[in-house]
Amino acid sequence: MNLSRRLTVLALALGSLAPFAAQAQDYPSRNVSIVVPFGAGGGVDITARLLAEKLRTTLGATVIVENKAGGSGMIGAQAVVKAAPDGHTLLLGSAGETAINAFVYKGRMQYNPAKDLLPVTLVVRIPNVLVVANKLPVKNVEELVTYAKKNPGRLSYSTSGVGNPQHLNGELLEELAGVHMVHIPYRGAAGQLVDVASGLVDMTFVSYTAAKSFLQSGKVKPIAVTSATRTPFAPDLPAIAEYKPLAKYQLENWFGLFAPAGTPDVVVQKLNAAVTAALKDPELARKLREQGGEPTPMSPQQFKDFIQKESVQFERIVTTAKIVAE
Repeated sequence: MNLSRRLTVLALALGSLAPFAAQAQDYPSRNVSIVVPFGAGGGVDITARLLAEKLRTTLGATVIVENKAGGSGMIGAQAVVKAAPDGHTLLLGSAGETAINAFVYKGRMQYNPAKDLLPVTLVVRIPNVLVVANKLPVKNVEELVTYAKKNPGRLSYSTSGVGNPQHLNGELLEELAGVHMVHIPYRGAAGQLVDVASGLVDMTFVSYTAAKSFLQSGKVKPIAVTSATRTPFAPDLPAIAEYKPLAKYQLENWFGLFAPAGTPDVVVQKLNAAVTAALKDPELARKLREQGGEPTPMSPQQFKDFIQKESVQFERIVTTAKIVAE
């Protein structure tokens, strides 16, 4: 190829990149909306509002939070899937509607998370806390497993719904410990905790934020966290995996930022950089840890790989336990 031809090819290549460069430079050109697929006041909502406040600086735009609750998070996620792929409408999604529901709600899913949503970055990992009723004669995981084995089918645990990370926490415990427990799904954390505090239900898996007041008042007993290791928000509380027969136990909820499929990569990268910078702010990190989360920014590819790995475990648990919610 002669010099003239090479220069022509180079000019064409640079010209084809110009629109994308312009998109990155101009973005954001208006308000950015973060859709929360749950109601106000919950963990995803609080995280979104804390993040939005900091993004107004790191992204240099007005960032608003919109709550679009319903359908186990799928209504809000679907709204983002249908939005223009320009980075101005985003989803702060949890593990449920972005990685679990596809296996649980096969007949109701109107979108494919892996194809219709672009991972921008993981924001926080949210371990659940395993708490038990005060009347239950156990004080650690080993004693809990021993009790469950001596009383098959008698131990009950509550969660905030069918097929969510809390439910999968219970199914994973049953699988690894070789025990049988009774799952009692509730609509929201309040009911599931109240009935454990009263002794109607033996135990529950729940977020630290939801359990905090119950723990501080001594209404329930904390046993362990569901992360692989101890957490900054409760460093004295052991992980379930510290009990050697359950060394493989790890299952957390997590919240991540997603954009509609088709969003230009330059916009995704700019969003990723803005969120990463926000999560490195000590004050924001402190506030997120107070909510029971651990800031964990990732590159878009790292987040995509993380979701794929998590989905393998989610699918296995759902399939093994035959969890179906239609």
